[in-house]
Amino acid sequence: MARSKPKTRPKRITSRAALTITHPNAAGIDIGSASHYCAVPPDRDDEPVREFPCFTADLQAMCDWLKACGVDTVAMESTGVYWIPVYELLESRGLKVLLVNARHVKNVSGRKSDVLDCQWLQQLMTYGLLNGAFRPPEEICMLRSVYRQRTTLLRMQGRSVQHMQKALTQMNVQLANVISDVAGVSGQKITRAIVAGERDGASSRGDEEQPYPCQH
Repeated sequence: MARSKPKTRPKRITSRAALTITHPNAAGIDIGSASHYCAVPPDRDDEPVREFPCFTADLQAMCDWLKACGVDTVAMESTGVYWIPVYELLESRGLKVLLVNARHVKNVSGRKSDVLDCQWLQQLMTYGLLNGAFRPPEEICMLRSVYRQRTTLLRMQGRSVQHMQKALTQMNVQLANVISDVAGVSGQKITRAIVAGERDGASSRGDEEQPYPCQH
């Protein structure tokens, strides 16, 4: 006898919810090194896409235009650090600013111009499809900048000391063999004397200093 095939349950078809507008007053900005392209909802201005140069007066004009168009949320895409002045200025004007990942908005082909890029940003932000990168408060940003600058200076200081020790070794001035720290007070006095033209290693230059450890 032939086995009866098991009855298959019909698949339940679920309909996807339609996209809803979450940010009706959203704008999109494509940040560039020389100019920025900004797009607002089409019903807010006869020219909904405008180009603004990167100078401060032009950024102020862009903020005024966005406020006049009733924009309260801005999504921007940028590379490098060109976005920072725009971000801070827009935020100071009371706008909610989101710096979005370029990979999240490049999945659709066919957008080959800055105008289309900013319009696409505006549309995605209108439907709430973009997430902004983390941006700490202004006080934390200032502290972070100071910390990073200090770290950079310390690294540069270490490299400079190494270059100085190498130059002394090449001149056979074995300063590192007689003092503990070439960058210390005594080491800096000796180094400055050599740079100033002092060549007499046996001359007295203070009670706490030793003759230059030069070999002839």
